[in-house]
Amino acid sequence: MNTAAKDTAQSSAGEAARLLWATAQPERRAIALGILGLTAAAAFEALGPILAKRLIDDYLLPKSFGDGSAIAALLAAILGCGLVASSVRYLQLTRMAAIARRCVLRLREDVYAHVLALPMRYFDQQITGSLVSRVTNDTESVNQLYRQALYVMLDSSIVVLAALVAMAWLDWRLMLIIALLIPAMTAVIWGYQRLSAPAVAQARALKSDINAQIAENLNGLAVLQASGALGRFQARFAAHNERHYQSRTRELAANAWLLRPALDLLNVVLMVALILGFANSQAAQGLEVGLLYAFLAYLTRVVEPLIQITLQFGQLQQALVAAARVGVLLQEPCEALPRSSRRLHQGALTWDGVRAGYGDGPDVLHPFTDTVQPGAFIGLVGHTGSGKSTLLSLLLRFYAPRGGVIRLDDQDLATLDEVHLRQDVALVPQEPQVLAASVWDNLRMGRAELSDERLVAAAKAARLHPLLEALPRGYDTGLGEGGVQLSTGQKQLLAMARALAGSPKILLLDEATANIDSATEAELGEALNALRGQVTIIAVAHRLSTIRAADAIWVLHHGHRVEAGRHADLIAKPGGVYQRLVQLQQLEEREEA
Repeated sequence: MNTAAKDTAQSSAGEAARLLWATAQPERRAIALGILGLTAAAAFEALGPILAKRLIDDYLLPKSFGDGSAIAALLAAILGCGLVASSVRYLQLTRMAAIARRCVLRLREDVYAHVLALPMRYFDQQITGSLVSRVTNDTESVNQLYRQALYVMLDSSIVVLAALVAMAWLDWRLMLIIALLIPAMTAVIWGYQRLSAPAVAQARALKSDINAQIAENLNGLAVLQASGALGRFQARFAAHNERHYQSRTRELAANAWLLRPALDLLNVVLMVALILGFANSQAAQGLEVGLLYAFLAYLTRVVEPLIQITLQFGQLQQALVAAARVGVLLQEPCEALPRSSRRLHQGALTWDGVRAGYGDGPDVLHPFTDTVQPGAFIGLVGHTGSGKSTLLSLLLRFYAPRGGVIRLDDQDLATLDEVHLRQDVALVPQEPQVLAASVWDNLRMGRAELSDERLVAAAKAARLHPLLEALPRGYDTGLGEGGVQLSTGQKQLLAMARALAGSPKILLLDEATANIDSATEAELGEALNALRGQVTIIAVAHRLSTIRAADAIWVLHHGHRVEAGRHADLIAKPGGVYQRLVQLQQLEEREEA
């Protein structure tokens, strides 16, 4: 068993308890009412054997029937206790199930919101499929934990306690014999937990790995097929699956060896001990068969709830591990987001000694200082790893600089309100996300305040409106998963329209023309030219033709800006980095032609 699995197993119970307590806080009143109801049901159940004892010892064995009214009253009382207990228990079952659903509903929403609020550096080290598993599968397992913890275990514990109180009232010495079951049961559960917890933790982690690999492989299926790697990935999946199978086998083996067989044996031993104790206590007294019946009935009421708890302990163990995983995720620190009413009005940018890097690695952007005037068009070029995308990520506050200050309209970027920042700074990524929804929804992207007229205006500005009108249902057309209704270039124009719909002051393009055809590139170029002077544009360009008309082109190399100027000036610089980039791209275009 690996160390991670052991650590998870050891922390599961405490982490799950904290998660349960925190999420159930809004339901305290409902839970208290549920506990009162379960206590009432257990009390009525415990009263039944006492009434039956009196019926047997006082009326049936002595054959003292009288006019039968007392016997009828006792029978009616026994039946009434059973009916009341069953009815109250049913009502509490539905109450507790509703509480569990509400708790899990809040938990899943909290986990989803928390994941979306985590800093980008967290996702750099995570696998998407694993996070999806935590938000969906693990929170659903927590639902099982709530149902078992709030109902099965709570109800069973109250039933056992009520039975012990009733037995103590009848004969405390015989009650002590049955009470021996509790420490014995505790020992069985402890042994099961010691054996199964590491296997359960590893099985849960491996299931997450399996889900992550499935998601990863399906997303990149075309690449796997084209590279002939299907066999290797199938073998890797089979290895994960086999390890998951072995972990589940160890868990089930512990279940088969310890739970039901051990409980059945304890039940038989206690029954024999109860009969012997009864015979010994009754030797010097008159025989009370009703007392023996009552204690055998209470023995069932003690044993059966404990059996129900232990039979579900395997599933409970899985739910504990899942809850611990969710708890760990919720403890991941989110960045403190500033609150401010300040907005951008011009779109001026200033970098003052800014440097940046990822994790514990070296700086990928070395001290950088410059200013961009409102409405300017700046192009960023350079080889892969030169720091272009890092510069944009800093402006979007996906990452914090290691040093220096970034100012937008003379305001420190770190102090700007998150909501306002996302409205004032828009991004057009290289690979735009397209929802399996209508064009309206893809343009609006959750911003309910954007009117249809504003969305249409943005589509026109992005040179996309004629295409959207030509779709079967116009803007109401569903675009399918991943935007299958659109070409790559059209998706890029859609991303441009989406960005413009929010009327940003600063527009960032991260290699937005890298994967589009020349016709779409020309349309995108027209859209950018129309925005000049109105919006500050920072464009990372792989295809240099996109930024030839920029007010200034910054050439980055290994995190340093090595050249800056207009296209005509840079291309005329002998042996310059920009000149070499242009020549290299022209050579590639000729070879492709």
